[in-house]
Amino acid sequence: MEDLKVITGNSNPALADDIVENLDKDLTEASVDRFSDGEIHVHIQETVRGASVFVVQSISPPVNKNLMELLLIIDALKRASAKQIAAVIPYYGYARQDRKQTGRVPISAKLVANIISTAGADRVLTVDLHAGQIQGFFDIPVDNLRGDPVLANSIKHEISSKKGVVVSPDVGGAKRARKVSQKLNMPLAIVEKKRHSEEENVEVLNLIGDVDSKRCLIVDDIVSTGGTLTEVADILKERGCARVEAICTHGIFAEDALDSIQASPINTVTVTNTIHNEDARKADFINYISVGDLFAKTIKRIYEEKSVSTLFPHS
Repeated sequence: MEDLKVITGNSNPALADDIVENLDKDLTEASVDRFSDGEIHVHIQETVRGASVFVVQSISPPVNKNLMELLLIIDALKRASAKQIAAVIPYYGYARQDRKQTGRVPISAKLVANIISTAGADRVLTVDLHAGQIQGFFDIPVDNLRGDPVLANSIKHEISSKKGVVVSPDVGGAKRARKVSQKLNMPLAIVEKKRHSEEENVEVLNLIGDVDSKRCLIVDDIVSTGGTLTEVADILKERGCARVEAICTHGIFAEDALDSIQASPINTVTVTNTIHNEDARKADFINYISVGDLFAKTIKRIYEEKSVSTLFPHS
């Protein structure tokens, strides 16, 4: 695999290190710095001519900075005659703006997809897109891996199937939660909620399922401000839940999310390392699970032109 190369921006170098360690390779040397006026400067310091290059860069906070780094790295690789450029985007920012919910707003997820393709990416590799239809926004191949098997495997020996209940925080996430409940052989509960707008707090309407005296495991794709998790945790406690935990693929922990979660009935939150957040790393109630091996296996399959779905089915 001499012509397989992995490059990282500044969004999540620790995950990139984990990926290349699982691939038994070294990161390709590259500098991603700033000019004095704040402009991003990229320099690929090794030859990539004729190589298959995988660029590891989450579009995570600071979102616009990390997106621009990704685009410039891709452009530099394209101009350096790389044979194939794959954008490995563990967390795809702007994914929650995937449709027009009101007049005179952009479909940002589509625009970002267009920009990445225009920059020169030949394919995209990500995990747990917020909306599956975003794959259709690209005119290049997209491998959208599932994070729930990784999270379920990390806790399956720590929780009894007889004492636990998997909880979906909304009806839309029931499919994801059901996969985890089947993996853990646990019953499923669903919280029905509605949100009047992105700025307003969640209003919990109903809980479908029995959680009395149970260890409840809330399953979601993203924890941002923590509003959904804390609202759901409150109703679970009201219904007699003995312990509340959460497992989520992407841990943004924006604004005062860590303080809100710590003050809530939630005991622990387990997330993958798709997003690097230094403050969350220091919190003793946040657990991290690496997806480095997941991405390494997928990158190897893509490089060898083998099926990805056989390893990570989407059904």
